[in-house]
Amino acid sequence: MVRIQPLALAAVALATCYVPPVAAQASCSSDGVPRPTAVFERFISADCEACWADPATPAPGPSAVVLDWIVPTALGDEAPLAAAATNDAQLRLQALGRDAPGTTDVAVLAVEGTPAHRVRVAHGLPLNDYLGTGIAFRPHRASPADTWQYHLLLVESVPAGTEGTPVERNLVRNMLQGTWEKRHQLSKEEQTRTRFAWMENRPMRIPEGAKAEQLHMVGWVQNAQGEVVAAAQSVCR
Repeated sequence: MVRIQPLALAAVALATCYVPPVAAQASCSSDGVPRPTAVFERFISADCEACWADPATPAPGPSAVVLDWIVPTALGDEAPLAAAATNDAQLRLQALGRDAPGTTDVAVLAVEGTPAHRVRVAHGLPLNDYLGTGIAFRPHRASPADTWQYHLLLVESVPAGTEGTPVERNLVRNMLQGTWEKRHQLSKEEQTRTRFAWMENRPMRIPEGAKAEQLHMVGWVQNAQGEVVAAAQSVCR
C-alpha cells in the first residue's frame, strides 16, 4: 500500500472543505439539503445481532437525521456486530450521560436554534483510505456566543434489505468533535470570502469494511448549554 504523507492528507482536507456555491456541484456537501429538525441516535449493543435485524427498529419522521452507533462490549472481537463497533460510540454515550445498552437505546436531540444559524458539512473523494472532510458554522448575529461545540461524523448508508438489516441504517464510522472559541474564529477577510465564522478541515480515515461510495457526512453544533442550534448532512450530486 502506498503511504501518503501528512502534508498530502492536509491537502485532501483543505481542497474539500470549503467549496464556493458556484462549484458546489463538484463536491459532496450539505448545500441545498433541507435542514434537519432533530438528531435521532440509535445505540446498538455489539452483542445484539437481533437488534440489528429487528424490523421494528425505532425510527423518527423524515425531517430528522438518523445515526446508528454500534457499541463495543466485553466480548470484543467475538461480539456478533464487532466489525462495525467503534469506541466513538462509547464516547458519545458518555457525552449524553448514558450507560452502554444491552439491546438498543435511542437518544433524540431537537435542533433548537434559529434557522439563521448555518452549519455546512462537506467531503471529497477517497484517497488511500482517507476522506477530506470539513464542517463550517456561522451563528446568527443575535447569538454572539464565544464558545460552540461541533460534531462531525463519517456515516455509511446501509440500504434496507442489505447486510442483514430490514431497515435503512446510517452507520457511524468515524467521529471528530471539538470546541470553537472566539480565538479560533476566521479572520474578517476569510469570513467575507467563506461566509462562515468557524471552520474545521480534517482528513478522516475510512475504516476497513466501509463502502466508500455509501459514505456521507453528518454534523451539528451545540451551544454552551448543550442545545443543538444547527445540523446538516451531505449529499453527493
